[in-house]
Amino acid sequence: MMTPTSIKRILPRRAIAMLTVTATLVVSLAPSRFLAPAWADDPMSVVKSTVNQALDVLRDNQTPLAQRQDKLRQIVSATFDFTEMAKSALGYHWKQITPDQQQEFTNAFVAFIEDSYLSKVNDYRGQQVTFLRTTTDGPQYAEVNTDVVEPEGKDPIHLNYRLVQVGATWKIYDVTVDAISIIANYRNQFNRVMNNQGYATLISDLKSKQAALAASLANH
Repeated sequence: MMTPTSIKRILPRRAIAMLTVTATLVVSLAPSRFLAPAWADDPMSVVKSTVNQALDVLRDNQTPLAQRQDKLRQIVSATFDFTEMAKSALGYHWKQITPDQQQEFTNAFVAFIEDSYLSKVNDYRGQQVTFLRTTTDGPQYAEVNTDVVEPEGKDPIHLNYRLVQVGATWKIYDVTVDAISIIANYRNQFNRVMNNQGYATLISDLKSKQAALAASLANH
């Protein structure tokens, strides 16, 4: 029998990197009341706008934690392709579930990722982000390379954003940390659960883990 611990969070080094840029993973389905950087005309502008706003929030130690978390949700809500992220995380199993289950999984996956990284807001220790370059893979896909500069002379964390052009907008659909895809990391875990126990166990596991994270956030 699978337990909520079957779905693991990202290893500490990757977690801190994701927290620093609120990539990955601090997302929300709610509309943004701040900026909507997805309309920017190039991938680098989208990433810079999102990251710089997020860093401003992380540095603001005067604002209550709950308000900072809400700001982070809103800042990046316009730049992530939630459906594509969920679809990719479930892999070939996506087509094996019903449309209602696809929506259920998307909502649960987004909430799980969101709470996973919002719980680490107070772990930010002043890391800086260097924007390096944009590479393209055809007209609709791009990758923006950045480095998270660690204090005390530690090696930088290489963090890259993968984007897809949807109409006139650029959307982030994956992030790699030290060459490891965040979405692929979850897909490997989800595939094992789906292959061995099926969708009912996966969604129960995911919701249980997310509920525990949400409860922890509420107690801060």
